[in-house]
Amino acid sequence: MKNIIIAGPGRNGKTTLARKINEEFNHFVINLDKLMTVFGKAYPQLDVRIAWDYDKATANVAPFLGHFLGAFSANHGFADDLNLRKHTVQGNKFVLEGGHYNFEAISSIFKTYEIGELKDNFTLIGLVQNNKTADGFFADLRKYDTEDEWTYSFDDDELMEFCTLLVSWNQELYDYYIKHGFTIYDTSGDREQVFKQIIDDIRSKELDSR
Repeated sequence: MKNIIIAGPGRNGKTTLARKINEEFNHFVINLDKLMTVFGKAYPQLDVRIAWDYDKATANVAPFLGHFLGAFSANHGFADDLNLRKHTVQGNKFVLEGGHYNFEAISSIFKTYEIGELKDNFTLIGLVQNNKTADGFFADLRKYDTEDEWTYSFDDDELMEFCTLLVSWNQELYDYYIKHGFTIYDTSGDREQVFKQIIDDIRSKELDSR
């Protein structure tokens, strides 16, 4: 079974889906926001910070992700005279979930490991909500937000501005993920049913590859 990358704008269910994949397939969950927070704390000079400048943060973390995905996902190949296959642990799989991906930069670095394209080595899952309006986002966030969510303290105007951004962001990233070989799932409606479909699709592809 392949490692998995989940991508999508905020509040589309990436973390919940990653947990379900962990429960079903025992993939170790890597949360990109937490990873970037660690970089921000340990290496502030790298400017890898979330909730700051999205484009800069995404660009700054891309080199690490390119090398990480290349080195830890290869079942063959060499890098810097290191036999990657020798250090592979059978069945040690992960699911990486987050929204800060520059796939052009990541793929360029990934290719230096001579192991093909991202889409050939990963199950690529994109979560979008293209069937939801700004009012729909607003209603859902007001209904389901908890104190753990960073939008919880927004006043109505701030939240509506964010929801308007979410609409355009989902449309933009849909095209971006399609370009890079992702299978797209829309979580505008019944998420539990969508997640069930994704789990079934992952399981079906695993059976097909045997």
